[in-house]
Amino acid sequence: MRTWIYILVAGGLVCFGVSSTLLAADPIPGIGPKDDVRKLHGDLQFTEGPTWDGQGNLYFSDIPANRIYKVDASGTLSVFIEPSNHTNGLMVNHNRLLACEMDGRLVAIDLASKETNAIVSKYRNQRFNAPNDLVIDREGGIYFTDPHFRAPMPLPQEVVAVYYATEEGQVSRLIDDLKAPNGVILSPDEKTLYVIPSLQKQMMAYPVTSPGKLGPGKVFCELQQPEGKDDTGGDGLTIDTQGNLYITSGLGIQVYSPDGKWLGIISFPEQPANCSFGGSSNQTLFVTARTSLYAVEMEAKGHVFPGKAE
Repeated sequence: MRTWIYILVAGGLVCFGVSSTLLAADPIPGIGPKDDVRKLHGDLQFTEGPTWDGQGNLYFSDIPANRIYKVDASGTLSVFIEPSNHTNGLMVNHNRLLACEMDGRLVAIDLASKETNAIVSKYRNQRFNAPNDLVIDREGGIYFTDPHFRAPMPLPQEVVAVYYATEEGQVSRLIDDLKAPNGVILSPDEKTLYVIPSLQKQMMAYPVTSPGKLGPGKVFCELQQPEGKDDTGGDGLTIDTQGNLYITSGLGIQVYSPDGKWLGIISFPEQPANCSFGGSSNQTLFVTARTSLYAVEMEAKGHVFPGKAE
């Protein structure tokens, strides 16, 4: 069966037919893609949170399956953790896998032993709603979102919010005025925190005045909207070395420059939920999209968050 895939770029819409892959026709200049989209694994339930360990392995969540999967350097898929307490966003930091458990905790998993330790599990003596996505800074602190998706009702925290947890486990609430804060990431210089809500088209940016301290937020960009819809938001995101943002949405991955200029959209066979760079040169964009895991080679190179040196 012939599948029609579209790449929407700032200059117009390109349509072409492919058998099973997305071809790199008319890519976004300087960004890509520069090769076919490859479907690495399918027949999953709802994939999320891809992260590369720098050693040839990719980890990602399957939320309904209650698993974290690992794809090794040979491409073999295996179960890394089960049950995972419904992890969503993941990020490798040195020898640990940091994970947002939607069952209420932010945890660190030792990659060798798989021992799991809670970083934070409560704020003001109440469990978190359902931690969703995270990013680590150079001080070892973690920014993470806590929306309502998969949370018990009434919400344990009463509000949806963005938090900061120090390396020692001290936690503070930073943002509580967004409808559904979902994706979160830092700029390469760690001077800006981007927060991607799911129930509004306005994507937000906050100046980082010091680790865990933010200035007033501003609208970074407004996502392009699917035909007939308005105010649909984003999900996960990643960032390249130049500070370009790759935001997953109902139209695909929407790419924006550091100053909020729309650069284009890269579509996939399934709606993407999250994405992350990896591969030997950090130019492979891994995409979790509903029941599958995809990969595509890019011209751009992903930024690596160094975390705190051990």
